[in-house]
Order: sequence, then structure tokens, then C-alpha cells
Amino acid sequence: MLALPVLILAAGQSSRMRGADKLLEPVESGKPLLIDRIEAALLTGQPVVVTLPPREECPDRWALIEEWPVAAIEVRDAGEGLSASVAAGVEALPEMSVAVMMLLADMPDITSEDMRRVLAEFDGESILRGATADGIAGHPVVFPARDFPALRSLNGDEGARRLFRENRDRVRPVTLPYSHARTDLDTPEDWDAWRSRSLVARA
Repeated sequence: MLALPVLILAAGQSSRMRGADKLLEPVESGKPLLIDRIEAALLTGQPVVVTLPPREECPDRWALIEEWPVAAIEVRDAGEGLSASVAAGVEALPEMSVAVMMLLADMPDITSEDMRRVLAEFDGESILRGATADGIAGHPVVFPARDFPALRSLNGDEGARRLFRENRDRVRPVTLPYSHARTDLDTPEDWDAWRSRSLVARA
């Protein structure tokens, strides 16, 4: 089986949560969001790498995942933005990786099946992007190994947007259900709205 590891980007500071840590918030399974995302990624059958802030800044996240079969990567410069997390995670990928799937840790609706659907489209060349049912590009994103040097050189809080712009001809959307590819939870209001929608969907 090809090595297509899942890189969970979880080194953010939850700065918009007004003191709470969004990755420790419980989701429908009753588990913290970070654990829910790790479980979903592991079900793809691929190695899982998780980037985290410095241990002394977020000890609860480190304690939460210490028993899980993932590679935990400390991002000492996490405060510099998402790109630092991307670069550190890509640097830590297993040696034989032919691609990487990037998954933002605050996106609760992306399922294991969604991840497998995107991974199944891997062709060694295209940059794959999960997209909403109405075609809006989002996450997760798969970059082939040819893009690893560029990913390791990113800086600031732009993430991989520059690579998308520079490689438009290689970016290919993979449609996922509903708004799975775009739902992220950054604020208490986001969490309240998402939980309300979840309750309605189960009713």
C-alpha cells in the first residue's frame, strides 16, 4: 500500500475561543474534537502525524493524545502561523511517503469515508482538494511528494494558498457531501451553530 499519511494540523492557539480550547470541545461522539479527528484519520489505514503547539503552552492536548498511535510533532514557532505547522509536519513525514493529506483539526464534519474518497483519487501529480456539494473548494487537501519542498518553505499564516495559486492547472476538486469540506469551528458562536444544526439533523 502506498504511504499517504494524514497530517492533522493542530498547533493553532484557539485565539478566537475566548479562553477555551476548541480542540478539547466535545463533539457528537462525546470525545474531544482532536481525538475524534485522530480516530477518523486512523480509520483510513494510513500513518497519522499530528502537529501541536509547544508542550508547555498546551499540555492538555499533549496529554490527550499520548496513548494514541500517532507521531506528535512539536511546533516551536506555531505562533508564526499555519505555515509553520505545515512545514514542521511535512518535515516529519515517514520517509517513503508519496503524498500527504492535510486535515485541519477544527473541521468536525470530514469523515473517514470523505478522507478515503479523496485519497482514492491520488494520481501522483494532482493536488486534490475536498469540495462542497455545490463545488466550493475546501479540505482535506492532498499534495504529492513533488510539492514537499515548497510546503517546507512556507511562512506566515497563508498556509498553502500560494501553492494553489501557482499550480492552478494541477488542482483538482473531489466532491464531498454537503458542506463537509468547509465547516470549521473557530469561535463559540461557530460551535453553538454547529451543535444546533447537528441536533436538527438527528431530530
